[in-house]
Amino acid sequence: MREFTIILHKITDFKHFLTLNSKFFANIMHFLKKKHYFCRELTTIMFMAARILLVFAILAIVIVFSFVGRNLYLRSQRLRRRLQMSAIYTNITHELLTPLTVISASVDKLRDEEPKFAHDYDLMQLNIQRMVRLLQQILETNKSEAGELKLLVAQGDVMKYIHETAECLEPLLAKKRQKFTIACQPSSMMGWIDTDKLDKIIYNLLSNAAKYSNEDGEVSLMVQTNKTYDHIRIEVSDTGDGIPPEQMKHLFQRFHDGEYRRHKTVGTGLGLALTRDLVYLHGGTIQCQSEVGKGTTFIVSLPINKESFHPEQIDEKHKIDMSIPQNAIVDFQALVPDVNNEDEADQEQYDEDVYRLLIVEDNVELLMLMRQLLRTTYRVFIAKNGLEAIDIIRQKDLDLIISDVMMPEMDGYELTSAVKGDPNYNHLPIILLTAKTQEEDEEEALLAGADEFLTKPFRLSDLKLRIDNIIENRKRIKSEYSQKSAAETLEKVADSKTPDDRFLNQALELVIAHLGDEEYDRESLASDMGASSSTVYNKLRSITGLSVSSFIRDTRLKEARRMAEEDPRLRVSDLAYKVGFRDPRYFSTCFKKQFGVLPKDFMESRTQ
Repeated sequence: MREFTIILHKITDFKHFLTLNSKFFANIMHFLKKKHYFCRELTTIMFMAARILLVFAILAIVIVFSFVGRNLYLRSQRLRRRLQMSAIYTNITHELLTPLTVISASVDKLRDEEPKFAHDYDLMQLNIQRMVRLLQQILETNKSEAGELKLLVAQGDVMKYIHETAECLEPLLAKKRQKFTIACQPSSMMGWIDTDKLDKIIYNLLSNAAKYSNEDGEVSLMVQTNKTYDHIRIEVSDTGDGIPPEQMKHLFQRFHDGEYRRHKTVGTGLGLALTRDLVYLHGGTIQCQSEVGKGTTFIVSLPINKESFHPEQIDEKHKIDMSIPQNAIVDFQALVPDVNNEDEADQEQYDEDVYRLLIVEDNVELLMLMRQLLRTTYRVFIAKNGLEAIDIIRQKDLDLIISDVMMPEMDGYELTSAVKGDPNYNHLPIILLTAKTQEEDEEEALLAGADEFLTKPFRLSDLKLRIDNIIENRKRIKSEYSQKSAAETLEKVADSKTPDDRFLNQALELVIAHLGDEEYDRESLASDMGASSSTVYNKLRSITGLSVSSFIRDTRLKEARRMAEEDPRLRVSDLAYKVGFRDPRYFSTCFKKQFGVLPKDFMESRTQ
């Protein structure tokens, strides 16, 4: 009973507790309901955010895969195009090598049948060899890119081979009057080398040194072995301008331009890149040391012991035959005669009115070929660069300049600007020849002042057409001038203020003032005008179309005609002496050639 009473009290107390705290529990329940709603909303927001993030992640993955896929596609397309172009180049190269072989054989056949044209055959063979070497270099480059370069070494005297191979390049350096030294230590040593690959390494390094070394500079080749006689060290040094530091990192890249324009030379951009590939093919090393203003040294290290090569790279059956000449890199030393110094025999074979051309070309073979083909029609002078051309322009009487663009010392653009900027020679027409075909190159030529622009290769007929067009214009000027009397010309130019008319007026007055002086010639006229004979020639040729001697003779004959009209009873001999002719018969010949009638008949017609 007592326990039941206790339970009732506890129930009453709990009920009282609930009554007192009902508001508190209500607040708790309300809070729990709110928290549940908040959690539900938070969960919804988080779920939506997760979905948005997932969408963005998917989009990012799609974009990345699209970008990567496109790059891979473009890369594969470039690789495919490169392989296609490589195949095309390889096929074209093979196709070109075949006709070159036929041409070379034909030249040898002609040499046997007509040996008197030996110089021409040498020129042909030289350029065939150059074409073959360039095509072979393209083939080797394509093989290197495709990983198809193969090494095949044979045993032989390494030092002797390198020495004899390098000696074949001496004419290449002799053209630039460069001192060339070869040192091999020891002078003889057996080893294993691929002669074809080593030939290309030596040629590219030495030709590169010759190209970038100055005239009268020095190029040296030094070959040494290491202490264990299993490697050789090849050093090729020059005393050129050196390579700037910013160019060094691009030195062995294909198609790197090598600052050809600055050095006034040309190149393919393949030589050093191929050389590096050939050195690496041997398992060797190549490095370059250069100081601007002092020169450059290339250092190549190659293994020569048999153990350095794989069995498939070793040719046990054949040894290097040192008796076989390394004619693949022999350069023909073309003989350039001194054609610019005229003697009396040279002058007699040309009429004084024949047009005189200057050809400027650094390729000696092309220079001599152009001279040989044009000298049948014109008097031809030659120069191998712009500086030589400037000297000849100042010394010789010229009517036209034909110049290559890319030349050492002074290129065609600089030569054109120099000539056109000099008032004594700016009347000289200039035809520029170039292997470049871009529109901007033609624009640059015309901006420099060139009158014509012709791209290589060109046909001689195209060049002659441009020459004839310019000369025909000179002939029209000559015809127009010859139809006027000296008095008419003087009257026309007397009050003119143009430099050309003042020049012509002065020349006419001087010739007329010395009309009876048979000794008054081109040198006398130039001296009285205070100018060089070449300046007077250029000016008179451009204004009248006549040479200085022809201008003096033309003025004498026009004055003779005027005198004959005024006094038809004069004897022909007296008339000849009055206008400075020593020989009356020669005077009569010139008079008839000029006016179409003998002076005797002309004067008789005036007395009737």
